[in-house]
Amino acid sequence: MMKRLFPIVVLAALLGAGPSLAAESPVGKWSTIDEKSGKVKADKKLLVASNMDLSDAEGKTFWPFYDAYQKELERINQRLGMTIKRYADVYNAGKGTISNDADQKLLNEALAVEEAEVKTKRAYAEKIGKVLPATKTARYIQIENKIRAITKIELAQQFPLVY
Repeated sequence: MMKRLFPIVVLAALLGAGPSLAAESPVGKWSTIDEKSGKVKADKKLLVASNMDLSDAEGKTFWPFYDAYQKELERINQRLGMTIKRYADVYNAGKGTISNDADQKLLNEALAVEEAEVKTKRAYAEKIGKVLPATKTARYIQIENKIRAITKIELAQQFPLVY
């Protein structure tokens, strides 16, 4: 069990050293979430591989789905990054306050991004479930959830609440 958790801890440390979202103001300059280095992406793939225990046959069918899912996640990350940038722009322009109209629009954008992530995750869990046993499919989704949770915690710590 510890052997499997260690790579997740290492990846968490790498993600923590990822893009900085803080800068000159409380919100600061924002960078998109998908600006992770190739090393972090490679480490993520290594982390997934070391925890999946795939046979050669399973690997041949799983990795193309993994790669396609990562591309979809990059698109979702770009959308989230743009939403965060809009939040920062509105927050900075209002010197720490946001109008109700802007707030509602940003909330809708953020929820739409989360809905897209869930829809994409469900679609890929279904596809992967057709080529891997349910236990391995669930394990992969757990790994992705843990990695995304770490990333989201990092993001949440970088910007203030709406007032």
